[in-house]
Amino acid sequence: MRHRIAVVGGGPAGLTFARVLHRHDHPVTVLERDPAPDARPPGGTLDMHEGLGQSALSKAGLLAEFEALSRPEGQAMRILDTDGTVLRDWRPRPDDRANPEIDRGQLRDLLLGPLDVQWGRGVTEVEPGTRDGVLVRFADGRQETYDLVVGADGAWSRVRPAVSSATPHYTGVTAVETSLEDVDTRHPDLARLIGDGSMAVYGVNRSIVAQRNSGGHVKVYAQFRAPLDWHTDLDRHLGLNRRAGLDAGLDAGVDLADVEAVRSSLLALFDGWAAPVLDLLRHGTAFVHRPLYVLPVSHTWAHVPGVTLLGDAAHLMPPLGVGANLAMLEGAELAESVAAATGPDELDESVRAFEEQMWARAGRWAKFTMAGLERLVSPDPTEALALFDEVQSS
Repeated sequence: MRHRIAVVGGGPAGLTFARVLHRHDHPVTVLERDPAPDARPPGGTLDMHEGLGQSALSKAGLLAEFEALSRPEGQAMRILDTDGTVLRDWRPRPDDRANPEIDRGQLRDLLLGPLDVQWGRGVTEVEPGTRDGVLVRFADGRQETYDLVVGADGAWSRVRPAVSSATPHYTGVTAVETSLEDVDTRHPDLARLIGDGSMAVYGVNRSIVAQRNSGGHVKVYAQFRAPLDWHTDLDRHLGLNRRAGLDAGLDAGVDLADVEAVRSSLLALFDGWAAPVLDLLRHGTAFVHRPLYVLPVSHTWAHVPGVTLLGDAAHLMPPLGVGANLAMLEGAELAESVAAATGPDELDESVRAFEEQMWARAGRWAKFTMAGLERLVSPDPTEALALFDEVQSS
């Protein structure tokens, strides 16, 4: 029996779900609000974990192609003190495939493959329990019905309200992202500082992290504890004043769209850190404000026939290298269960069983990542170093 299945969202979770269903010759409709695959930047790099993301890719029949694209050398991790002293320098063994990196754009294209995605189909509402199934309403006024709708549409999911009233809340930590292009040629000193993988510096309630992507592209993240509206009053919210470098034409607040103003405020926030580390901010090409939101650690819901959630839509957690991996494995597992279901009752039971398994596993990871965020952006920077020592030794 072929159920009418739709997945909302063309990210790692939704595409993995669809790709595994496709491998089982089960039709699936992928609904993505973006008008095209390249409508916006795909984001940075992801480490695919053995037993999580790599397991999902194996279920999709894509593990060999992933291995050809991935960067095992990207597992390298270097930690510096704020004065530039190298505190830790972990490098992978030549045969280490535990967490190789892959650019998000490369992963998206790998998963897309032969899938028929309906681009530009923004979903506004999902209504379960109608006579013909689950009703999906679109931004263009159209509507369609399905036997199962899977919400893989991220933090601000339009599918989630059909099963849960939970909404993401701010963690108290903000990230400001910037990028360096052609780093090996244009900034060779910074290329050597970063190494083959990631480089991080941890201070009091703040950090700077740089991650290599492919093609000489580097993502840089300045993270700090602050109110959500920190940019409206830099002195009150971040303790910045004109003695800290804000006498160069900046007023009490900063326009987040003003690249140079954001750069100046970040340089003031990290004032006193080693010059090469601050060069990561000085040479950044643009700045994107990314406050970190999460869902409740043990987010569950009363099962609703015909609707379920994956990934960030189900269990948004701090971005510590687990979210996409969990989302992909969930997508693969749900797809296998759906493909094996022979009738409506069996389909519903398979979804119900999947949710129970997802909640238990995601709850454990959510606790781990929330505790990790507390230690990585902490009043005591030695907590970050201790966390990495624990992870590296495990």
